[in-house]
Amino acid sequence: MSFYNEFAMKKIAPVVLCLLILLTAAESAQAKIFTITVNAPIHPVTAEIILKAIDQAHEEQAKLLIIKLNTPGGLDSSMREIIEGIVNSPVPVVAYVSPSGARAASAGFFISIACDVFAMAPGTSTGAAHPVSVGTSGGESQPDKTMEEKITNDAAAYIRTLAEKRGRNVQMAEDAVRKSLSYTEQEALKGKVIDLVAGSETELIESLDGRQIKRFDGRLEELHLKDALLVEIPLTFRHKFLMAIADPNLAYILLMLGLLGLYFEFANPGAIFPGVIGGISLLLALFSFQILPVNYVGLLLIILGTVMFVLEIKVTSYGALAMGGIVSLFLGSIMLIKSPIPELSLSLRYIIPVVIGVSLVFIFLVYLVIKAHAKKTLTGKEGMVGEIGKALTSLDLEGKVFVHGEIWRAVSDMPINQGDRVEIVEVKNNLTLKVRKI
Repeated sequence: MSFYNEFAMKKIAPVVLCLLILLTAAESAQAKIFTITVNAPIHPVTAEIILKAIDQAHEEQAKLLIIKLNTPGGLDSSMREIIEGIVNSPVPVVAYVSPSGARAASAGFFISIACDVFAMAPGTSTGAAHPVSVGTSGGESQPDKTMEEKITNDAAAYIRTLAEKRGRNVQMAEDAVRKSLSYTEQEALKGKVIDLVAGSETELIESLDGRQIKRFDGRLEELHLKDALLVEIPLTFRHKFLMAIADPNLAYILLMLGLLGLYFEFANPGAIFPGVIGGISLLLALFSFQILPVNYVGLLLIILGTVMFVLEIKVTSYGALAMGGIVSLFLGSIMLIKSPIPELSLSLRYIIPVVIGVSLVFIFLVYLVIKAHAKKTLTGKEGMVGEIGKALTSLDLEGKVFVHGEIWRAVSDMPINQGDRVEIVEVKNNLTLKVRKI
């Protein structure tokens, strides 16, 4: 019986091994459809995520890349970087505005128009792509109007060429730029801005299977998506971390923590912990500011406010520097990030509590310093003035007194009898006390 089992295992094992190899090969050869979720403003981090997904889809020879998009828009430079990657992608790219209630506005509209397929879920919207300059003076002077017209004309020409290449409604695309028009999924489908409306990824893939699409270079390509494996590309820890600190409110809090930490470290050398936390927070905030549209005048006002708080401790200004610091801190916080997109702007819900909290901390420190200065000196010559002692001998201009358990030579401008209580008025250079009778 044992011999039979051994013989059977020798015969079966190679067969099982061959089946496993065939299954692995079949799985690796199975067509793949990659998906990536972008639920954030368009900035350098989201650009890196999308471009990495395009590269991965190309490397693994995916049939399709679906970008599930929900964005209010973002930075022009990052948008153009993403579009460049999409139009040059060997793998067809689909922009799918989802889930219901999502939008692809402003920069998201440009990106969607540039994709090989533009699809939307029911209850979504797109458009509102009028360019808004970030960090301009906002005045009404003629140069600003001229620059605004140049930016708008450039954006309109860009959207026209993308729409023409993709065979979409050029006029509606341009109206979204020039007139800031937005479209529902049905309006966009009827106007041939988008290719289809799909309630889910499965429905989207079924609708695209067998469809012929026109690539950006003019080639026609038929999609064969039946039985393709749907693979979600997860965000790496690095991307999750960068997305978190790209939040302007978090970047602002990190900046304030950094300034506070460094102040405490400089005020109390050797504390170490505040300096470490402050340095790390400040560096993370500066990294975030490379992603966000920062107004450097606002940043300088915040630094100026911190300097005023520090000077209030060193210079007697009767609160003027502290008040100036609070005003500078508040104005700098409001001006810090200049963006028309709420998701890339600071919220007053964060600004007001942080400014109040930081101001209270500095005011409390100023109070402690003033209190310390007003407190009577306990050491040195100054600490002896005002102390009470007892005359050991009669003082007829000069004699001995007992103070703090010590015998001192003392002088007085008036006669003092032995045993009288005396108060120290001055400590002379020759360690002689000048006293008066109480």
